[in-house]
Amino acid sequence: MKRLHITVEGQTEEEFVSKTLAVHLAYHEVYADVRCVKTGRKDGKDIRGGMTNYDKAKNDILDWMNEEHGNTDVAFTTMFDYYRLPNTFPGYAAATTLTDPYKKVEAIEKALEADINDSRFLPYIQLHEFEALLFSDIQKMGISYTENLKEIRQLESIQQAFENPELIDQGPTTAPSKRIISKIPDYEDDKPLVAPLVAQAIGIETLKKTCPHFREWVEHLEQLG
Repeated sequence: MKRLHITVEGQTEEEFVSKTLAVHLAYHEVYADVRCVKTGRKDGKDIRGGMTNYDKAKNDILDWMNEEHGNTDVAFTTMFDYYRLPNTFPGYAAATTLTDPYKKVEAIEKALEADINDSRFLPYIQLHEFEALLFSDIQKMGISYTENLKEIRQLESIQQAFENPELIDQGPTTAPSKRIISKIPDYEDDKPLVAPLVAQAIGIETLKKTCPHFREWVEHLEQLG
């Protein structure tokens, strides 16, 4: 049995971890909990969610680790989007010189691992953002948007144009989320509710099958148990 603390970027990822990933990992005797990254304090309360800068993310991760000081039955990981990742992250400058998206996130993950410097820590950067996972089976968007089947078919054509969903690029109008919003504008406000629901309907096994970097991360987490 292994406990796992997951620091995520926002509410969408938090819902996905708690409702889908944690359930999957429990079958492997890995018991995960999750919280959004701390970005500040107001009126004596922590403000969580949104990636504002690296120092705040690092301090939040280290604070959670300090709460578990000396405990070896616990591991830590992250789920942060590469899209719009602050350029203050370790390895970011080196990543920008690379052309292969997988090499880019690998450079950042290795630098992040070295900077946190704790054997219990396994960093994960999502290529390019959470919505890439939805393109694993974009037809599942029909669960929430029954009146947008034509637009969902158009999104499916986008999905088929790439070798895998993680390679859908991160341009300001062509990132996975922006492509969905261009066809289904309501998604922009609906994301925190709809995205985790669609990912849950797709299922971890399909996500692993279609998204190589995501698969590597999840399989590593499975092995913790």
